Amino acid sequence: MLQQSAGLAALPGIRHGFFDRRGGVSSGIYASLNGGTGSNDAREHVAENRARMAQALGCAPARFITAYQIHSPEVAVAEGPWPEGERPRADAIVTRAENLAIGITTADCGPVLFAEPQARIVGAAHAGWRGAVSGVLEATIGAMEKLGAQRDRIVAALGPTISQQNYEVGDDLVSRFTAEDPANERFFVAGARPGHAMFDLPGYIVARLARAGIACENLGLCTYADPARFYSYRRSTHRREPDYGRHINAIALSS
Repeated sequence: MLQQSAGLAALPGIRHGFFDRRGGVSSGIYASLNGGTGSNDAREHVAENRARMAQALGCAPARFITAYQIHSPEVAVAEGPWPEGERPRADAIVTRAENLAIGITTADCGPVLFAEPQARIVGAAHAGWRGAVSGVLEATIGAMEKLGAQRDRIVAALGPTISQQNYEVGDDLVSRFTAEDPANERFFVAGARPGHAMFDLPGYIVARLARAGIACENLGLCTYADPARFYSYRRSTHRREPDYGRHINAIALSS
């Protein structure tokens, strides 16, 4: 099943979805709509799940694409499906091709979908803390502008992401963020353990987009806190599970 942004859903000719874990064929720790090709789930189950997501967005399964994510600011421009086995190493995708669903995978990191409806350009960015601090969001906006988008017309939405109350980090991460900008201290509160803090990743993502001139709708859904609907890398780690499922968050232009 999918979650949607009110702002993106109101745009004509745009289809999108932040898919949760319901409605697929996978079982066990992957139950049920696992879209992660990098997981150890059965290949045929992942393929069927991705086909169902493609159908929900009105695209053929071959036109439902994701990148090989590396927690970077790299952006790929998609003109059509990637050749088999040649997914680019990137953490964002932009396109102006119609009926091509571009997606990013997450399991706690921030999925941001972008649309510029007048120029008919869309984007999807995977914003974990590494990608966000290194500029993946700004790089995605820049790549959309190179295709012809106007920044003041871009609509953005942040889907299910780990919330501050469930995201404990070490003081080394706090130091890295505050060294970049002392004002980043506002995204951290003291943790229960000495030498640790709780990080507001969704707040940081929304603030970076605002600084770039983009208002971002935050769905306010926490992946960690809702195991019935969402996969979570951190929750799976805390439970000592051997692997975890991945969500796909995708957007497409309809013809």
